[in-house]
Amino acid sequence: MTRSLQAGRAGAAKGEAERLVIFLHGYGANGADLLGLADPLAPHMPGTAFLAPDAPESCAGAPFGYQWFPVPWIDGSTEEASEVGMLRAVDDLNAWLDEVAAEEGVGPDHTILFGFSQGTMMALHVGPRRSPAYAGLVGFSGRLLRPELLEDDTVEKPPVLLVHGDADDVVPVQALPEAGNALTAAGFDVYAHVMKGTGHGIAPDGLSVALAFMQEQLGIARAE
Repeated sequence: MTRSLQAGRAGAAKGEAERLVIFLHGYGANGADLLGLADPLAPHMPGTAFLAPDAPESCAGAPFGYQWFPVPWIDGSTEEASEVGMLRAVDDLNAWLDEVAAEEGVGPDHTILFGFSQGTMMALHVGPRRSPAYAGLVGFSGRLLRPELLEDDTVEKPPVLLVHGDADDVVPVQALPEAGNALTAAGFDVYAHVMKGTGHGIAPDGLSVALAFMQEQLGIARAE
């Protein structure tokens, strides 16, 4: 049985959205942590609703935060617990994404999955394994889980943007080319941007690149 996810919202009202951006937050954070990105993005993405669910599990290391699955090197959990947790979270997220598409009346072809850190791991894992294809996947400061399974498991190949800070001391920037190479080898169109001097976060230049990517994939004209 899947767990229901609670989500915050910004941008277009329910029933009025033409497009969706779904934010998937990182370990120990919550949906509100990324939903604030809607403030700078919404003026450039008319008709777009921004949804940001809380991950399904409370995070032991962050009393007010959530996790998609345990991380052994942070919380002391076992590799087995992490694997089981990840698979369960994938089921939870898939069920929620189905609900959102039905309730909003907006299909994957007009939807972007936008992840940060552990949320990027979820986006890059779930996105290619769902059909129809999403308009695009945006992954900040994360990594690709199970790259060896990607080619065989892929059912759709949405375009992917990977963004990472070169001063990231949580998830090393090397995770970007590792993910990019695996995705490219599996037939995905991959775009990348390295944020100079940025740690484990989202800098203005990275967000600008993500905005341009999302506008392109969602068919939103850019202001001159």
